[in-house]
Amino acid sequence: VQLVESGGGLVQEGGHLKLSCKTSGDTFKPDAMAWYRQTPGEERELIAAISPGKSTFYKEPLRARFTVSADNAERRLYLQMNELEPEDTAIYYCAALFFTGTIAQLDRAAIRNSYWGQGTQVTVSS
Repeated sequence: VQLVESGGGLVQEGGHLKLSCKTSGDTFKPDAMAWYRQTPGEERELIAAISPGKSTFYKEPLRARFTVSADNAERRLYLQMNELEPEDTAIYYCAALFFTGTIAQLDRAAIRNSYWGQGTQVTVSS
């Protein structure tokens, strides 16, 4: 299984980006596909996720600006990011998650297994 992110880059404050994650390799059915981000010295944080049935999870402050979506047939995951702020600068990772619990409480769920992409850098200039 391979996950490859794309779409990162440099954008001015207030701008937008759309990240994409392509999954390839053996067919598998994760409980959710998710986006995480990480800044230097900080832990990787969950920001959005979507289940095969299109239920979603968002880190609440980001719900107003970020939208997660998926094309199951194309095996692609997307993250539309609007009104970007310098604080959004990070490496963004795509992940396929197998977990116990509900997607609504994914931030507290027990992750049994996961697959990760290599990350894509997003830099927001002020």
